Amino acid sequence: METLIWILHVLSAVCVIVLVLLQHGKGADMGAAFGSGSSGSLFGASGSANFLSRSTGALAAVFFFTSLGLTYLSSNRTESTGVMDRAMPVQSAKPAAEPVPPIPPAGESSKATEIPK
Repeated sequence: METLIWILHVLSAVCVIVLVLLQHGKGADMGAAFGSGSSGSLFGASGSANFLSRSTGALAAVFFFTSLGLTYLSSNRTESTGVMDRAMPVQSAKPAAEPVPPIPPAGESSKATEIPK
C-alpha cells in the first residue's frame, strides 16, 4: 500500500511541475507590460479557469493527500526499519583497558611530604 502511495505521490509531483511550467503567467505578454489592450484583465476578473489550471489544482490536491497519507503511515509504524536499526554493532579494535593500579598511601617515602606549605 505504501509503495502505491509513493508512486502516486512522485507522479503527481512531476505532473504538477510540468503543468505549472506550461501555463502562462498573469501579464506574461509583452503588450501587458506597455499598457496594451490585453492587460484589461490585469486587475479585473480573469475569466473562467482553463483545462491546465483545473488540472494543476486537481493534481495539487492529489499531492497534498498523498503527503498526508505517507505521513500517517510513517507515524503509525510499529517496527523500526531504519538503516541504523539494521546495522550490526561495531566491534572495537582497541583491547579492553587495563585496570589502574591503586595509589599507595602517602607515607614518609612518598613525594607528597616534600610539598612546601
